[in-house]
Amino acid sequence: MARTAHSSRLRCCLLLAVFVSQFVERVCGVWPLPQEIQQSGDSSGLSPQLFSFTYSQDSAAQTGCSVLDTAFKRYFSIIFPDFTKEGLHDMWLEPKAFVVSVSVKTRGCDGYPDEDSDESYNLSVSDGQAVLRSVTVWGALRGLESFSQLVYRDDYGAYFINKTEIVDFPRFAFRGLLLDTSRHYLPLHAILKTLDAMAYSKLNVFHWHIVDDPSFPYQSRTFPDLSKKGAFHPFTHIYTQSDVMRVIEHARMRGIRVVPEFDSPGHTQSWGKGQPDLLTPCYKGSMPSGTFGPVDPTVDTTYRFMERLLKEVKFVFPDSYVHLGGDEVSFACWQSNPNVGKFMEKMGFGRDFTKLESFYMESIMNITAALNKTSIVWQDVFDYHERPRSQYVVEVWKQGCYLCEMRRVTKAGLKVILAAPFYLDLPIPTQNWARYYGVRPLAFRGTKEQKKLVIGGEVAMWGEYVDATNLHPRLWPRACAAAERLWSNEEKTLNADLAFPRLEEFRCKLVRRGIQAEPLFVGHCKQEFNGL
Repeated sequence: MARTAHSSRLRCCLLLAVFVSQFVERVCGVWPLPQEIQQSGDSSGLSPQLFSFTYSQDSAAQTGCSVLDTAFKRYFSIIFPDFTKEGLHDMWLEPKAFVVSVSVKTRGCDGYPDEDSDESYNLSVSDGQAVLRSVTVWGALRGLESFSQLVYRDDYGAYFINKTEIVDFPRFAFRGLLLDTSRHYLPLHAILKTLDAMAYSKLNVFHWHIVDDPSFPYQSRTFPDLSKKGAFHPFTHIYTQSDVMRVIEHARMRGIRVVPEFDSPGHTQSWGKGQPDLLTPCYKGSMPSGTFGPVDPTVDTTYRFMERLLKEVKFVFPDSYVHLGGDEVSFACWQSNPNVGKFMEKMGFGRDFTKLESFYMESIMNITAALNKTSIVWQDVFDYHERPRSQYVVEVWKQGCYLCEMRRVTKAGLKVILAAPFYLDLPIPTQNWARYYGVRPLAFRGTKEQKKLVIGGEVAMWGEYVDATNLHPRLWPRACAAAERLWSNEEKTLNADLAFPRLEEFRCKLVRRGIQAEPLFVGHCKQEFNGL
């Protein structure tokens, strides 16, 4: 049968005879695939009692670097998940010390990752030691993740690692994941677990689509009524300032940026509940209908409100990027409103409402530029205004010829993020991961200069049919396919059949680490974690 034949390729690693004095020969996969990796069957046994992380003498970062000190503790627990001091994990081995020596060239333990962060690292694993070298602490985190994936256990529970040499760096600087917390509120623990899984997959940007039409869960200090009146519940379904700080710090400790999205002028129905006169009154004939449309772009109060809100966003979110949305704006309400019509006539827009939206978005982007923030917008903004007067980043999301859009955006000299082929919110079968794996972000006709403007891509998990009950199975391991596409050398990772055994093994690692990743095929995971 076809399924029986297919199952023959499911095993990634060859496990040979294991007993008291015999070593395990196994070549373990790392996900996403490093740029260069060489492994041999020579293995070292690891004893939790004699295992340690340390800083090398030439490291600029030393003890007291919170990012790495915390990472050492975290990865010890990941590598030895059920270790206790009284445990007998090394019962089949002669106890031997193993030291992971970490050297970071530059300081930066107290900062935040940004668009220019160097995530490269070199990892050398030999008998009794591993040497991890990186330029920054963010590269060291990526190297620690790869090291953790190299460790494996035999049938008796003993730990091993093979001799390995890795030279690695990401293909794209922006490797994002979008969560929508407006359509369904996601509790804090679900967001934090998503950040954990992102770090395991070397994704590095959390795009927080925090508010939208259905609800406004962000608790603003400047405008507290936005969440008080716009959230599903003003106490149980909000993100307090403390919650937001916890997300940002959890992400920082894993080398992940947090980019918030406050989408306007559309997708703002929940905003209007707590901010009077922000939305455009819709008319039926010559009288207001009692309903409201997008943000009103014709009054000064709108821009004063947005400036104050964005000033708060600058204070709360340290990243230099902020997503301003600008997508799917319905013009029906603007068309019905006589005051909007008078404003457009005054501005010389005629009846072209795309010019009105462009005017609004240009004004908002000028505010963010004055706050030293870089604006990201959905591709609709570029489609309406192909000759931008200011620089911004375009996120391509529409289906169809998204590569054509990438070509147009980069030809205009703008940076671009690709999301269109990475929408994961639809409940398609897990085995369709290959459709995301096969994406080629640079496969459009353009110059080298144009292709340098593609800063990366992101997977998008919209919230219409996703809440905490199904978030992680729907995200993982499909998001891992996009993660490898955005990190690894494309020429070495075009064959999904070759990638499948590594992804299956990585999915088992996610399960053992407490991530409810869906299965890829019939079978089971060794040392399977069942305490989900």
